[in-house]
Amino acid sequence: MNINSILQELDYKAVRSSGAGGQNVNKVSSKVVLSFNLTASNALTDEEKTLASVRLASKLTNEGVLILQCDEDRSQLRNKDILTKRFLAVMENALKEDKPRKPTKIPRSVIKKRIESKRRQAEKKQSRRRPDF
Repeated sequence: MNINSILQELDYKAVRSSGAGGQNVNKVSSKVVLSFNLTASNALTDEEKTLASVRLASKLTNEGVLILQCDEDRSQLRNKDILTKRFLAVMENALKEDKPRKPTKIPRSVIKKRIESKRRQAEKKQSRRRPDF
């Protein structure tokens, strides 16, 4: 994943934030919307595109565009920085390979403990039976 080439493919758009905020919210576009076309990206290889599209399937549109938005701050520039960091974290997480799972061996002490408890339970049941003369 080449970060510089991916950052060049990002599209930012500033829009007005929703919700309460007085007169300022009606005239200042501080909310930032980021869109990244995953399917048309030249920065990612085909394997990375398929892996990211599978892992980000719930966040992608039908056209394969990832859309993120941020209106946490009153500053458009800070929202853009937050959004860029969030996007890089999302992409890094989507492209991270999972470690193969190593099956663990059951410890000898656990096996011994289980067999011992079964033996004790069997002796308890045996002692409750009627004596066989």
